[in-house]
Amino acid sequence: MDDKKAQDSKKPFILIVDDSPKNIQVLGNVLGKAGYEISFATSGKQAFSIIDSVQPDLILLDIMMPEIDGYKVCEKLKSKSETKDIPIIFLTVKTDSEDIVKGFKSGAVDFISKPFSYVELLARVKTHIDLKLAKDLQGELIKKLEKALSEVKRLSGFLPICAKCKKIRDDKGYWNQIEEYISEHSEADFSHGICPECGDELYGDFLGSKTE
Repeated sequence: MDDKKAQDSKKPFILIVDDSPKNIQVLGNVLGKAGYEISFATSGKQAFSIIDSVQPDLILLDIMMPEIDGYKVCEKLKSKSETKDIPIIFLTVKTDSEDIVKGFKSGAVDFISKPFSYVELLARVKTHIDLKLAKDLQGELIKKLEKALSEVKRLSGFLPICAKCKKIRDDKGYWNQIEEYISEHSEADFSHGICPECGDELYGDFLGSKTE
């Protein structure tokens, strides 16, 4: 299976963080049936431990939790370069504008009010999962483009080449066959043949000289 097919077949991974086992069970059932891979944590500390092992594509995060509330969990994740791009949706009974603004300032991308509608939940989750996967794909394409451009740049500039044997001198002072040098500095493959001029020079007597 190639990388693209493997990526396409991989289920998006959602982490549910809620101190209520009942909420976790309900959310897990709904999202599991929708085709998502699910894990859960009942505290912020447990969530950090899971994320250190495997990064989710989305986090559903309860705000009101003991020890560390959802705002602080979100702020901590957004402060680290390795976790700052994980989309976080708050699950909350807090619907005051002040609470919502605080949530967005901490780094959340969306809110889902409790008790939630299954249709709304799945729609919001799908939207942010799709955005995350599209961003990841864009990042991979940019990396591949940068690698391709770096390979092109490696073959640009001044290349010392022997006027007689056509060998190229590398940056360490060694002389290499031109196909060897290009193969090491690009993804080009070579097939060998003989051009008409060389064929005439080497095999003219056998094939019949063009000058006859």
